[in-house]
Amino acid sequence: MINTLDNFLDKETYDSTYQKLLDNDFIEISLGDKDFRVQNSDKDFNDMILKKISAIEGVERECLLGFFRVATEDFDTDWRIHADSNVGDISPERALVLYISPSTKKGLHGTAFWKHKEKGYQIPDDFTNEEFDKFLLEESNNLDSWELHSVIGYRPNRALMYPSVYFHSKYPNTGWEGGRMVYVMFYK
Repeated sequence: MINTLDNFLDKETYDSTYQKLLDNDFIEISLGDKDFRVQNSDKDFNDMILKKISAIEGVERECLLGFFRVATEDFDTDWRIHADSNVGDISPERALVLYISPSTKKGLHGTAFWKHKEKGYQIPDDFTNEEFDKFLLEESNNLDSWELHSVIGYRPNRALMYPSVYFHSKYPNTGWEGGRMVYVMFYK
């Protein structure tokens, strides 16, 4: 199930979080064949988010990984349609994206959910890690293999929670000047 919640953080927490992102540099890291710009989140922030998620979803949740990420008009511009069922050495059940920065992009933008023309809406249960990695390398930027299913619109302080096996991407494939800043959490 996909859940969205606007005004996820109280105004003071949202404002201070956004200001903290502006005041600190995003650090470029490489994972596999992909480069990201990230800022670490602290345990208190992760715990606060986790508490809210647990209340919304009605079950106690465990954070596996939480961080801030930025995409701009000239960095992180590929489609990279993917699922997050394997993230490094963790296997989350669910993911959260919390939109942070104000947007200057016109038209529909946010997070897209996709249907692969052969595999469907989610990563197959029987995929090995090797098959998963190969599939993403071959298919993640091949738009001919995908059908757009839905887009959850970008709105600052909107949280989006979904099963980590769902195929998704940012939409469209670029950020904007100043950056599409989001908080990401993988959890179970």
